[in-house]
Amino acid sequence: MIHKNLLRRSGRTILTVLGVSVGVAVIIALGTMADGLEAGYGAVIAGAKADLIVSSPDAYDITLSSVDQDIGEAIVVMPEVEEVAGMIQGMVSAEGVPYFFIFGYPDDSFAMERFQIIDGVALNDPAADAQPGTPVIVGSQAIEVFDKSVGDMLRLGDSAYRIVGVYETGDAFEEGGAVMRLEDAQVIANLQRSVSAFYIKLKDPTLADRVKERFGRIYPDLQISTSEDLADQSSMSESLRAMVWGIAVLTILIGGVGMMNAQLMSVMERTREIGVLRAVGWKKWRVMVMILGESLIVCLLGGLVGVALAFLMLYGLRDILSAWGASLNVEPQLYAQAFSVVIVLGLIGGLYPAYRAARMQPIEALRYEGGSTGKNNVHLPVGGMAVQNLNRRKFRTLLTLGMIGITVGAVTVLDALLSSMKDMMGDMAGGSEIIVRDADTPDLGYSSIDERIGDRIAAMPEVKNVSGMIMSVSMNEDTGMFILLGYSPHEASIYDFNIVEGERISGNRQMMVGRSMSEAADIGVGDNITIGDIRYRVVGIYEHSMAWLEMGGVASLRDVQNFAGKPRQVMMYNVDLHDPKDARAVVEKINASYPEVHAALSGEFADTLPDLQNSQAMSDAIAFLALLVGGVGMMNTMLMSVLERTREIGVLRALGWRRRAILSLIIRESLFLGVLGALVGVGVALLLGWLGGRIPTYGEFFVFNWTPEIFIKSVSVALLLGMLGGLVPAIRATRLQPVEALRYE
Repeated sequence: MIHKNLLRRSGRTILTVLGVSVGVAVIIALGTMADGLEAGYGAVIAGAKADLIVSSPDAYDITLSSVDQDIGEAIVVMPEVEEVAGMIQGMVSAEGVPYFFIFGYPDDSFAMERFQIIDGVALNDPAADAQPGTPVIVGSQAIEVFDKSVGDMLRLGDSAYRIVGVYETGDAFEEGGAVMRLEDAQVIANLQRSVSAFYIKLKDPTLADRVKERFGRIYPDLQISTSEDLADQSSMSESLRAMVWGIAVLTILIGGVGMMNAQLMSVMERTREIGVLRAVGWKKWRVMVMILGESLIVCLLGGLVGVALAFLMLYGLRDILSAWGASLNVEPQLYAQAFSVVIVLGLIGGLYPAYRAARMQPIEALRYEGGSTGKNNVHLPVGGMAVQNLNRRKFRTLLTLGMIGITVGAVTVLDALLSSMKDMMGDMAGGSEIIVRDADTPDLGYSSIDERIGDRIAAMPEVKNVSGMIMSVSMNEDTGMFILLGYSPHEASIYDFNIVEGERISGNRQMMVGRSMSEAADIGVGDNITIGDIRYRVVGIYEHSMAWLEMGGVASLRDVQNFAGKPRQVMMYNVDLHDPKDARAVVEKINASYPEVHAALSGEFADTLPDLQNSQAMSDAIAFLALLVGGVGMMNTMLMSVLERTREIGVLRALGWRRRAILSLIIRESLFLGVLGALVGVGVALLLGWLGGRIPTYGEFFVFNWTPEIFIKSVSVALLLGMLGGLVPAIRATRLQPVEALRYE
């Protein structure tokens, strides 16, 4: 009987299956991407077959690690060490790809042994330098993405490299990138005289603990670990996985509300049938099993369709994923996770409808005529028939409003967060007219500018002052994520930090700590704080207009440069002018004179950032998924509304209502649901913003900019959901013939 019940309303079943399948597809597709990146990171580190790895302590990711190149010479003379190889791993923008991984190695190092050349020559082959251009070898996946071949030029950042070979390693992550000589990678990654890490091969692997102990005594400000330990410490993969599950939970939640709505309506329209079953002896538990069985089958079908959609998504994104080095192979545990979610969803979505069906008394169920819910229905004085129809099914209306509210709320929160990020990036200028960053960086966190360029900009006659800044992120056991900012104690930008206790830094090994971090970690003036094995004395507590900058501290520019392994480099410059009216002309002058940097007016700086542009694209993709699932649920609701009122619509047509009037009635109901859903969505967004701001330690990062434009967009999204969800049901209602509609049972 279960499968017959589902086939009787095949349209509703298909829509409900689609709503569930989108969430499953997201779990599998994005989970596959996260697994590929995580496995790739581990393979890169482990593939070198190094016994030990030296890197920056507490680095958020290996791409942000920096170690002085001269340390390699001290390591190689240790009696236990057989060989040392420096390595650089970084991200640059490539042709049409915003994030592209590059790897740098000495061309004669043992770490290069795993790169098997399948076309062209290796970097250490004399033929690599036979033609003009800096040589690079490209992974087999990346070569297909860029549609290149040996001998072609590949643009990475603002420089062109000649492809001299194509390699395979067996790891999709590495095969989605490119390998160049260490000195060339140092240039493109702005890591002069530095490397991301050192690979160490020991004469006897059993001596690893002895080497770690001795190295820790000599270099307490560096980290030495095994490849397994370093791979486990990657915070980037953890962040990506958290984002994946956040998106999946959103889509599943919206789809789950839609499924509960569908099952509840299935129970309501079969009230008399359930009454008959109860009258002929069906027990309550048997009715519950039937409804739960229907719910579970719908969810399992949604899971199967979701698997197919996931493969379509992966196939459609294959070029982007390959460029990221993510494997397209779906791990078995992802299937298990996805189907575990849909089973739970089926149980939760079907539990209340099943419980309601089981509670029906046979006599009352047999008397059920459909339409109004009965005695408690109150005629509302406003809104006409459209509002009365929504009021007749209060629970269904509330579920639909919840679904729209979650959809609109999620879109609104993302927009408000991105708007806030843009404002904060602009606020980083303080009172400066111009901000200068690295022109080639795919992300502001990787921006590195030589201080000599800052000196040249400062020498321009229009320029009053130039302030350099560098930022690094440390993962500290005591403080969690700690944002370390570096400013010169004597430059103008440091006065953007409002000292509320103590004083500003005046030299090295001093630190001003943000108020939020001070309170969270119980740090006060006069205390000592250790970041990356370097001890600083806290001389002041500050507040800042950007709350997230209070989740860390400010030290001298030189200290943070040394911590980040970027001596005489800054992340960005704030430029003050004698006459602000000259700002646009100075921007053009800087960009023309120094192509390695990008200058922008402070008010336009955020719009030029590649990372914010990519974040906006990600937000738009999430919004599309939410709208897709929400739209399917809305359409399902309105279709059910039309079906259960088939005889009523037949009566209206028999009384002379034209098709246009029926169409208008259904569309008005749908749009009214959209308007109410917009109000609920705004409430959901404000609630999520309030909860996000109260997350321990990390709440300061969740700052939302609630602008009128964002709320207007929220209402527009809700109305779009209403229009799209009501259009097909409205057209279906207009096609009902009066005679056939009046016969509908």
